[in-house]
Amino acid sequence: MFKGLLITQKDKPQLSQVVDINEDQLPEGDVLVDVHYSTLNYKDGLAITGKAPVVRSFPMVPGIDLVGQVNHCYSTAFNQGDWVLLNGFGVGEAHWGGLAEKAKLKSDWLIPLPKGIDPKQAMMIGTAGYTAMLSVLALEKQDVTPDLGEILVTGANGGVGSFAIRLLHRLGYRVVASTGRMEQTDYLTFLGANEIIDRATLSEPGKPLQKERWAGVIDCVGSHTLANACASTKYGGVVISCGLAQGMDFPASVAPFILRGVRLIGIDSVMRPKADRIEAWQRLSELLTVQDYDAISTEIELDDVVETAYKLLDGKVRGRVLVKIKN
Repeated sequence: MFKGLLITQKDKPQLSQVVDINEDQLPEGDVLVDVHYSTLNYKDGLAITGKAPVVRSFPMVPGIDLVGQVNHCYSTAFNQGDWVLLNGFGVGEAHWGGLAEKAKLKSDWLIPLPKGIDPKQAMMIGTAGYTAMLSVLALEKQDVTPDLGEILVTGANGGVGSFAIRLLHRLGYRVVASTGRMEQTDYLTFLGANEIIDRATLSEPGKPLQKERWAGVIDCVGSHTLANACASTKYGGVVISCGLAQGMDFPASVAPFILRGVRLIGIDSVMRPKADRIEAWQRLSELLTVQDYDAISTEIELDDVVETAYKLLDGKVRGRVLVKIKN
């Protein structure tokens, strides 16, 4: 038996609680992992609270991230005791995830823990930091260099936004952070933001074309914010879409794309090929320092996850939430 957060739905509303789980209940997989740390992401919050239909089957252990040691591998992919890392692949949605002391997974979903990052740090980064790194890499691969101008980061106080600011700052970009929590200005400045603007300047309906400002954008918000970001991106600029905190809709015009050659690129972190994952995690290990992790993350216990999930969706959580699983 081991402890895990289990979501059940015999009646509505669904129930999310920490319970004892028998190992025989675990889904199919060729690697049994002893989980040391997981995280609480926005998607996990939606799953746990039931505020969006994230969970595809019940019962479900949420948690789209995990790091741990291989307890047993039924293939030759890993050895017992190997440290492994997982982000995405529908784990925590369609397959039991990381918010439990054990997980059974497919070896193809796992990568070795990168050198230079310890297990706790890996989950301080988690999907949020990994997504931020994929977004920054996309800007680099589209030749958006620091000398071209300002980079806008929306949803700046969230996990992806926080890491995006830090990474961009480390690479020499001038960063403008958009947030609905202007009281967090000191935090965003510490991360490396050169300017902080109120999200209200971007979150309402705007003109199809606006004054050119951004060389690049990392948008974690979607909806009108993404539309306005595109409308105010410079000729030939690049907009990275990686989140939907404001909404999944995109009430925009084709004008920025056909009149200014703006490029809109989506970032999928869930089904990303293994080579891309390894590249992103390697860059993270090179760019982040010990001081970054504590600044961006907060640690909680498994028993605190449900309460914290509601706070996360209410916008009362800053940065990353690390969940300690193994004591």
